[in-house]
Amino acid sequence: MVIADRAARAARAEGANRLARSAVDWLLNGHAADSEDPSLYHGQAGVALALHDAAEHFGDARYAHAAAAVGDALAARVESLEDCSLYFGLAGVAGSLRSLGRDEAADRALSRIQDRFDGERWNEMFELLVGNAGIGLGALWSGEVNLAVMAVTPYLAKADRTAHGVNWPVQPSPPRSHHIAHGTLGIVYSLAAVGQAAAREDLIELALAGAADVVRRNEADPEGFLVAHSDPPHRPELIERYSLGWCNGPAGDAQVFRQLAWVTGDSIWVDLADRCWRTITRSGLPTRTRPGFWDNNGRCCGTAGVLALACDRIVERGDDFHFADVLVDDLRARATIDEAGARWSNYEYRASPSELEPLAGWAMGNAGIVRELLRYARLNDGGFDGYAVQWPDHPGALAAMPLEQPG
Repeated sequence: MVIADRAARAARAEGANRLARSAVDWLLNGHAADSEDPSLYHGQAGVALALHDAAEHFGDARYAHAAAAVGDALAARVESLEDCSLYFGLAGVAGSLRSLGRDEAADRALSRIQDRFDGERWNEMFELLVGNAGIGLGALWSGEVNLAVMAVTPYLAKADRTAHGVNWPVQPSPPRSHHIAHGTLGIVYSLAAVGQAAAREDLIELALAGAADVVRRNEADPEGFLVAHSDPPHRPELIERYSLGWCNGPAGDAQVFRQLAWVTGDSIWVDLADRCWRTITRSGLPTRTRPGFWDNNGRCCGTAGVLALACDRIVERGDDFHFADVLVDDLRARATIDEAGARWSNYEYRASPSELEPLAGWAMGNAGIVRELLRYARLNDGGFDGYAVQWPDHPGALAAMPLEQPG
């Protein structure tokens, strides 16, 4: 039985490797620098790191050369970029350049970020994808702790007291968002990470107050965790009240709770991450049970983001591979594969045609999916359990989590 299980897992690893290689080949077939977008979210900064991961995983010089070429293109763009954010601007570009060994270009990007700080923020957004929280994480990712502290310190003065903790005005509109991409938990993650790196207990305490506000908004039963997108609802004609992915749902909430577990050593955060996972696995995804329910394959709000958490749990919680297998089988079934390589079309039921064009980038396309397929393959083979480059808002998984037990 053990030999059969090993053979089955080896076959799983090989299947994931083939799919990932085909997806990387599609990137090399004219898609590695889609639309001249330099960003971590959709563009070159994220694609370069996926190519780098593939080069490390396969030992394929083609992928290493492609990653280097995209890195060169990024380095040449630093002086022309005005946006300073993590996912759409210089903070993400700096982290990608640092990870690719382009230190001089990364330093230039970081210098431009610092020069554009007005003492409180870089733009009207005040969250992780576009605002201070993400810029703080990007600075930390690049090894610039002082810049990271500068980015998150304004949250101390801007926190608003709520019934159970604090939250922040994250965008120039009344709704308060709650999750990692645009809301309270993204700020919580950044405060906790920067606070730990800088030995700033005040930042960690503020992170815990922000998390407390979100935890008390849970609308699931005591075994689960599900919090609305925002209150009052932001653009309810377009945005569903509840989501399940990384950006605005329990797949991302669990990553914040994992981070708080590492920072505090308190097992309450492990329990909350477990509750997120129960909600995810009982939801019906990745089956598309109704229009709009589960229409995305990507890392931001789709299947690849859930796969990232499934693999974290295999390492940290000793989960079996069952749900990860379900997710990978779904990615395989939804891939378009031909002589050009593998790619994925997301689905927008309100548009015509509903099948969207395949994308190269991290958020909705090949780059984000490739990274998770490669990690899944390594876990099935009993290999390295992480990534060539850890993402700035994704805690690395460790098998032994040093936690306090409840007294």
